[in-house]
Amino acid sequence: MVDRADISGVLDQIRSMQSEIHQASRVAPAVKPLEDGKSVNAAGAPDFSEMLKAAIDKVNETQKTASALRESYEMGDPEVDITQVMIASQKSTVAFEAMSQVRNKLVSAYQEIMRMPL
Repeated sequence: MVDRADISGVLDQIRSMQSEIHQASRVAPAVKPLEDGKSVNAAGAPDFSEMLKAAIDKVNETQKTASALRESYEMGDPEVDITQVMIASQKSTVAFEAMSQVRNKLVSAYQEIMRMPL
């Protein structure tokens, strides 16, 4: 059975961390825009949404490359080898499946956060 004192201690630590986060967010702005349109948070790290968008764009680029190679091979382009097409196709599949897993984890984390009591 779980000891109540341990749970109370953990809850106290969580509450103290939350208060520290709230105080820090009042002191410094959370996100600062950069000159190139990207943004960083107060700690100087890139904005999560920008990183996620870049990753999605990279997966999309990988899929377009695989599709273009496949079409070139189907049209009989002598410069394109079947091994290039298959490798690009597999890279595209792996990248898409990885992005799907990331999305699933994000949705699951969001649902977990929404279930937390305030």
